[in-house]
Amino acid sequence: MRKASRLFEIIQILRLAKKPVTAAEIAVQLEVTVRSIYRDIAALQAMRVPIEGGRGIGYILRPGFTLPPLMLSIEETEAIVLALALLERTGDTELRQAAKQVNRKIAAVVPAPLAGTFSANALHAWGSIAPVPDALDLAMVRRAIRDEQKLALDYRDEQARATERTIRPVALIYYSQTANIVAWCELRQAIRNFRADRVEHCELADGFFRGEGEKLRSLWVQGWTSPPM
Repeated sequence: MRKASRLFEIIQILRLAKKPVTAAEIAVQLEVTVRSIYRDIAALQAMRVPIEGGRGIGYILRPGFTLPPLMLSIEETEAIVLALALLERTGDTELRQAAKQVNRKIAAVVPAPLAGTFSANALHAWGSIAPVPDALDLAMVRRAIRDEQKLALDYRDEQARATERTIRPVALIYYSQTANIVAWCELRQAIRNFRADRVEHCELADGFFRGEGEKLRSLWVQGWTSPPM
């Protein structure tokens, strides 16, 4: 989790807490070290976020501090509800969990008439649910796209031919049956699509392609008429 996201999460945890929360409890929720939480709280206090407390005692957020309000129309709220429901159809375990967290957070801050939309179960995304890939962590792929880091794949194509690839991932497409990684393939020296269910092993590779991601995505868009592998 990036630091900016972690700082926001700490504020949310303290804002919703009914009693002081220790650094250890926050660390467990965010899956980081207690030392990182101490540093983050110090950074928030330096930014004048009114957090009170100390080590071994717990921390509280002084009443009166609020994040910017989230102003949504009924239609915008329904769009978010449906989008979160669609994420439930993917095989991305981390995104599924994130969708549930987003739902809870928005329901906690929007006005009561809108909050009901999040629990009404009136909008549904129907159809098959993509299975979680056996040999591929989609969360790792998304991080590699953000960080512009190469991936090493053991891949089997539609003719069942096995190859080892080093790729530069630039996009991730979610279909109802599977997910596709869009990447520059160093073996083929071209943009290729790699189906998640055909990946037999995937890990972060040595090397980055910093500053090339947007250029490669533009190249991909130019070739949208090309069929996937």
